[in-house]
Amino acid sequence: MGVYNEQGEALGKPDSSVMLPKVTSRFGRRHDTHGPLALRRKGCKLPPKDTFNDTMYIVGGWSQEDPSCPVEQFCPQYNEWHMMASMIQHRGNVAVGTLDGKVYTVGGDDNVSCFRSVERYDPDTDSWSSDVAPLSSPRSGVCLVELDGHLWALGGFDGMAATNTVERYDPKMNTWKKQAPMLTRRSGAAAAALDGHLYVVGGNDGDMPLDSVECYSPVDGTWSMCPPMLSPRENAGCAVFLGRLYVAGGRDELLLELSAVETYDLETLRWTPVKRMRSKRNNVSLMVFNGTLLAAGGSDNFTNLKTLEVYNHETNTWRHFGSMKTKHPGGQIAIMKREEGYLL
Repeated sequence: MGVYNEQGEALGKPDSSVMLPKVTSRFGRRHDTHGPLALRRKGCKLPPKDTFNDTMYIVGGWSQEDPSCPVEQFCPQYNEWHMMASMIQHRGNVAVGTLDGKVYTVGGDDNVSCFRSVERYDPDTDSWSSDVAPLSSPRSGVCLVELDGHLWALGGFDGMAATNTVERYDPKMNTWKKQAPMLTRRSGAAAAALDGHLYVVGGNDGDMPLDSVECYSPVDGTWSMCPPMLSPRENAGCAVFLGRLYVAGGRDELLLELSAVETYDLETLRWTPVKRMRSKRNNVSLMVFNGTLLAAGGSDNFTNLKTLEVYNHETNTWRHFGSMKTKHPGGQIAIMKREEGYLL
């Protein structure tokens, strides 16, 4: 196995032009660059060991034409995708997040009914469990974000309308507790945690895609409006990269798939455009993986994409970064971070 392009051809290694961070060991000395592992990392254009700690999972992706709902794991040490155990309940428009070394899937739908159930994946046993407390109500198109040791489920579509419901999951008590609702009803929004706050961007209020952005302070328990994005978008990807919010892809008010990317600076409170992605990507996953910003999957209106592309902030360019083994329509990426060692 390996990383594959859109035509299924194997790619030997990721794009060598990607700028990866330079690191030193915890003792202040640079890593040995002459050992066998160092040579293998050099040959595969992989980052040094201290930054080589993340594992990527692409979870779900369901449609009536392709209900298999596969799960894949990317192992950066060997530059390979591996098929993993599927979710118990196959579903689309599911929210995916990580907490305490586990992957959680929340809500979703099967084109007939919305779900409130939650599943948890254990990478050590490659198994899913359904003994997690469900949401208070069925919802698809939920945002799921980890903050302060809790999972936050934000908004979503309950089968009748977009909601502004916010719930927080406590893993020790295995309970969801409702929090202050968002100021706007949103389904298919994107969210990320930055500087101890939750930011929710875009989505659809039931009538049209939104350009509005709001921020939640857990300390105050209140929501406040932020400057709007440059364009409305639903089903976009959102990630924190180099201290800024990045939002990519999605679909605009004309229901056209987007390749546009923009970033939000907390100091200037301004959104600025970034170089467009190579492909239009509705339902894209945007994540930081081993220090680089990646966009994965999504739909360009003609097909569900398997490709990934990586952003180089120094040159403000996107480059092809290989492909997943299978398509994941509406699937989402989860990044598992480890402080030390390799994930094998």
